[in-house]
Amino acid sequence: MADKSPGFFRRTLGGLWNLITWIRVTLLNVFFLVILIAVVAAIWPKDPLEVPNKTLLKVAPTGVLVDQYTHIDPFAKVIDSQDSEPAETRVKDLIEAITFAAEDDRIEGLVLELDSLVGGGISKLEEIGDALTVFKESGKPIYAQGSNLTQQQYYLASYADEVNLNPLGSVLITGFSTYRNYYKDAIDNLKISMHVFRTGDYKDAMEPFIRNSMSDASREHNQCWLNQLWSVYTGQIEQLRDLPEGSINDYIATMDAKLKELNGNAAKLALDAGLVDSLVAPKQWRSELGDTYGANNDGSYKSFDYLDYLSIERSLEFPEPDTIALIVARGTIKSGYQPAGQIGDKSFLELLDQVKQDPTVKALVVRIDSGGGGVYASENIRQGLMEIREKGIPIVVSMGTVAASGGYWIATPADEIWATPTTITGSIGVFGAFVTLEDSLKHLGINTDGIGTSELAGAIRADRALSPMAQSLLQQGINHMYQQFIELVAQARDTTPEAIDQIAQGRVWSGQSALELGLVDELGNLEQAIASAAELAEIETYTVETIEQELSPFEQFVSQVSQSHVAGLIQSSLESQQVGLPPALIQHYKALAEPLNFAQSLTDPRGVYALCFECVQPQ
Repeated sequence: MADKSPGFFRRTLGGLWNLITWIRVTLLNVFFLVILIAVVAAIWPKDPLEVPNKTLLKVAPTGVLVDQYTHIDPFAKVIDSQDSEPAETRVKDLIEAITFAAEDDRIEGLVLELDSLVGGGISKLEEIGDALTVFKESGKPIYAQGSNLTQQQYYLASYADEVNLNPLGSVLITGFSTYRNYYKDAIDNLKISMHVFRTGDYKDAMEPFIRNSMSDASREHNQCWLNQLWSVYTGQIEQLRDLPEGSINDYIATMDAKLKELNGNAAKLALDAGLVDSLVAPKQWRSELGDTYGANNDGSYKSFDYLDYLSIERSLEFPEPDTIALIVARGTIKSGYQPAGQIGDKSFLELLDQVKQDPTVKALVVRIDSGGGGVYASENIRQGLMEIREKGIPIVVSMGTVAASGGYWIATPADEIWATPTTITGSIGVFGAFVTLEDSLKHLGINTDGIGTSELAGAIRADRALSPMAQSLLQQGINHMYQQFIELVAQARDTTPEAIDQIAQGRVWSGQSALELGLVDELGNLEQAIASAAELAEIETYTVETIEQELSPFEQFVSQVSQSHVAGLIQSSLESQQVGLPPALIQHYKALAEPLNFAQSLTDPRGVYALCFECVQPQ
């Protein structure tokens, strides 16, 4: 009788297949179990938080300061929720928490822990500083601590009554700068033809693609606003720290020589310069605060996190019958629907529809933090705002870090425009760009030929040289759009196009200069702009409601999951598949990707842009 038992090869394959099936089923079951636990954790009622008496408010901002959180894919948010500190901190949250705490008898003081703050621009730091000033006026102390304080971290620290620095740390104040890469040689080497059409001597957004260095005009106007912002920075610190005028510039100028005298002790250099009050290791410093205000089991001071505190205080607020709507316009202005962190004209108009349909809204405040973008999208947003104004709803614009070019375009319908002294604004001008690859293709042996019914037929193609007639038409279109821009501004500012042309030409101004030139009405922060909107609407009590894109039910659920500690289980299961890159290398790649990022912002259907590429707050 023949042996019918399976052979060794078949038995081996069968065993492997059974093993693979077992692993697959097991992994799916584990993943399902983790998700199930996450669901339960997300909906399980949590113990209510309570603010203890005699506590310190801990303010430890992380990442970049923003007016609006950037939209993040919900599943990615779950995966990354326990991987690192938040990449962004919302300025409004910081200001509200500090303002509430100033009048709260349970809060005895405030602690600024600044090591994880990346920056965000002096304009936003000024607004947070205003809230810290209010807190100090209540008679409560502010303590600040840092290990290696950057100049943006130190700006906030300077508001403290006591600044402590790690004995191995430093205060690295270097001054403001603005540097860009220039690509003309690279473009020439690639045999790419870059056709740029612009108006204004100072409209330098496209200079990196047609030059190898900064033009004299660009250098002139950028130096002007850069010096103004630096003057505000140094003057404010010298006033807060009671230092002689010019101390900060002297600190930078003599840093090398004085550091040599101190054998490289940067912390002692900061102490001697009066920038900090003490040099104590962070653990000891927290222990000393604990001795004064009460200690936790680990010896550090007892405190209450500002976000937890804010959630409690907001839950206790009773809505007023009248509402001031707040819409944040942050990022590049583009056509269509865009997620938070970008401004899509259709997305923005939907938010305006909510304002129009809400009978409780008595005024609208638009917070602009944008260097502009497409003219077509900017005009659509402007028209939407005009409809709001025509309904009798007052509009106040609050300019944040940047409100320039297209960002200024959408500000023109406002009854009032507010800016901070260090806001970057203006850049009233437009440009267009068109790339042709005829030389590059020819170098590769690819030629283009054909016929058309007119000189313009097939004239605007990437594989053909741009004809003189096509260039003339494109430039005339840019000139016309610039004329439209200055006429809009002139009408909004009750002046003439000729007068606006003298201060336009693409030139960038600080908020202080913009006030003097009549481009803005008042200097102040967002809270002051909201108060002014209430005056225009003739209401005394009101609720400020932020109008923003709503999350889908799935996004809301995933957001809840991401805030749960269970998200760490999901994240940890994927850690082994993540590959890290050194931060310096990441920054290098970001710099190299600048042209690609810029190109991705050029989405205007008419190919005309009111975009201030250089309008970035210095770090």
